[in-house]
Amino acid sequence: MRAHRGPGGDDRGQVAVEFLGMVPLILLTLALLWQIVLVGYTYTLAGNAADEAARACAVGDDGAAAAGRHIGGAWSVSGGACDVSGGMVHVEISVEVPVLVPGLGGLFPVMGKAGAVDERGLTP
Repeated sequence: MRAHRGPGGDDRGQVAVEFLGMVPLILLTLALLWQIVLVGYTYTLAGNAADEAARACAVGDDGAAAAGRHIGGAWSVSGGACDVSGGMVHVEISVEVPVLVPGLGGLFPVMGKAGAVDERGLTP
């Protein structure tokens, strides 16, 4: 025998309604977490591209081309010019952080800086 709850006392389906109300919040949280992952990955890519550009410049190759080869096609990269001073090669790379999907716009630029010993003047 069921107890009578009075008018409006039936709560069947309440969990489904609450879940549907929470879905946008859950999706927004997942999107923000994914964006944070993309920011961190872009910092990693920028550092690696700067290292590769510095290594290429150290032996006389094109640093910007080397940086571009080590960045995925969806990330936009700029910079890579070699700055030689005091026996060292210094390179700065700028990579745009994508918006949720690599290849979609850019939130802000991330700088990657690296240096290497200038090997062009060294003799074996």
